[in-house]
Amino acid sequence: MKFIPILTLVCVLATTALLSTPVHAQNKGDELILDMGQAFKKGDKTRLSALLPQSRGHVLEPLAAYWEMRARLEIAPVSEIRGFLKDFAGTYYEDRLRNDWLLQLGKKRDWATFTAEYPQYRMRDDRELRCYALATEAMNSKSDVTDEAKRLWYALREVDDGCTYVAEHLHAGKKIKSLDLWRKARLGMDNNRPRVAQAAVAIQAPRLAEQITLIHADPERYLDKRILAITQNRKELAVLALIRLAANQPDKAAGLLDKHWARQLNEEERNWTWGVIGKQAAQKLQDNASQYFGKVEKDSDLSDDLLTWKVRAAIRQGKWRQVLTASQAMSPETRQEPTWVYWRARAMLTTAQNEAQRQEAQELLRGIASVRGFYEQLALEEIGQSITLPSRPVPLAPQEKAAALNNPGLQRALYAIRIGLRPEGVREWNYSTNLHTPGGMNDRELLAAADLACQQEVWDRCINTSDRTKETMDFEQRFPMPLREIVVRRAGEIRLDPAYVYGLIRQESRFIMDARSHVGASGLMQVMPATAKWTAKKIGLNNFTPDQINDREVNVAIGTGYLKLVLDDFEGSMPMATAAYNAGPSRPRNWRNGPQLEAAIWAENIPFLETRDYVKKVLSNTTNYAAILTRQPQSLKARLGQVGPRNSPVAEVNKDLP
Repeated sequence: MKFIPILTLVCVLATTALLSTPVHAQNKGDELILDMGQAFKKGDKTRLSALLPQSRGHVLEPLAAYWEMRARLEIAPVSEIRGFLKDFAGTYYEDRLRNDWLLQLGKKRDWATFTAEYPQYRMRDDRELRCYALATEAMNSKSDVTDEAKRLWYALREVDDGCTYVAEHLHAGKKIKSLDLWRKARLGMDNNRPRVAQAAVAIQAPRLAEQITLIHADPERYLDKRILAITQNRKELAVLALIRLAANQPDKAAGLLDKHWARQLNEEERNWTWGVIGKQAAQKLQDNASQYFGKVEKDSDLSDDLLTWKVRAAIRQGKWRQVLTASQAMSPETRQEPTWVYWRARAMLTTAQNEAQRQEAQELLRGIASVRGFYEQLALEEIGQSITLPSRPVPLAPQEKAAALNNPGLQRALYAIRIGLRPEGVREWNYSTNLHTPGGMNDRELLAAADLACQQEVWDRCINTSDRTKETMDFEQRFPMPLREIVVRRAGEIRLDPAYVYGLIRQESRFIMDARSHVGASGLMQVMPATAKWTAKKIGLNNFTPDQINDREVNVAIGTGYLKLVLDDFEGSMPMATAAYNAGPSRPRNWRNGPQLEAAIWAENIPFLETRDYVKKVLSNTTNYAAILTRQPQSLKARLGQVGPRNSPVAEVNKDLP
């Protein structure tokens, strides 16, 4: 047996007592920190400076000092900034302030100070900062940064100074071509971000940038007024107008492209425009989406986003050769994602002409097969294996648990969460588990940190931290079951699979008891107030009042009651019921119309990214929870089934289902 040194044991016990203090038992120091948090939100520099001395010695003193310094960062002397960085060296807040300072230095074009400070920046997760750093590298001719700069710039959905600046700099140096700028503008218009498109056009043709507003407002009128596109820039503006028109009327955009614009545009412009029209038709679940994609003569002219929609449209129509060619044209990074590995393998199996091709497809499936996610589970089943519990890792040693418990960043994070500063606590937790050592925590350290969060019932940090282990997996840590008696009992009473309930809660709230979404959904099962009121009446919960929604038992009763009603309305289809729980029942009722499909194909074609991701994660979670609860092999495919038009000719069970 190994023993913990007595000093370590004392520290562990003291910290445990600190973290176990109920949130309602706040001391004056906690109240001071919360007051400073409110002052920071209001930008009250004077109050922050007045309160700061009283925070000395508090667990969250680094956070208090950060708020005070951040509020006056623009006017603070460099000596004070450097003093803060020195005083809190090694903490999250040193790096957080350096991040903020570097952004200011970039905006001020103070490249000398920026270049001196950037190497000490540890988080390296700020895209705009990375763009500034690439600009300094380009200025110093250290390396060709064009590819990385373009990748970062293209990924941005809003305009930022850093990536726009490096794009301008590289364009001036003829590293970024005109086509690169127009492609960025196309991405902006396709994503309904006219400011993004305008900023890109302004680099290439400043005088034409104002046309973007007109195109975005009325693309059809713009196209009608400009029948002849004489210059290359005017042709590109026509492409932007066709892209904008396709957002609402893909068939009309296709007609205009076929009848007039195809003759004036070059091959690359035509291919991209047909790709966007195909994408928009696919998002509307139109049967002709694959036909539009079929007009693309060269898949390499399309972005990864367009190629993913080409694959979705093709699997919906059973056009497996199109799936294969489109998935092979994706960038290496996208092509390696489990989603596209899976569908590429399926396409190869369907179109294989010899055993070698079938073996190649099987190798692709074996490469992703695991219990880690939706497509990984489907790959397991494709190669003939069931979904079972992985073996548990070697239990954590006392020293490993003590190291997590004594980690100052984790201590501060948990303390902040317990007194109501969840966003601040989550950020420090993520920093501490990602970056406290070069390369982040190893698997055992992550398991120990996750265990600490589990013990403190901070379930979202428990799950998210455990999810990040690469080789070692603690399945029951990744899929915890708080309130097991309540959930299993309630699910049994209404004949609902408890694994399904847990799979949904894990995705909805990560078991944060007082979770509240930006649209007003509350509690474990994230129930909207109107839905809660309606469901309470349906399930006979008398005298229900809105304030009861955060009561654990009431929230589970209403959430499971609504889920059962939705599941019955969709004839027991978990994929459709899950989509309805997230997006409302009317949408999946429309999405089910069309051909009879494998539910995996149907789910991958859900037009909304949030709902598409939600359905896949809930059903993957459900399958894993079922493995834990039953200790028996499970099948995701069996839960998915088929999706198509309603089987029963009778009216919907609940026309008023909210």
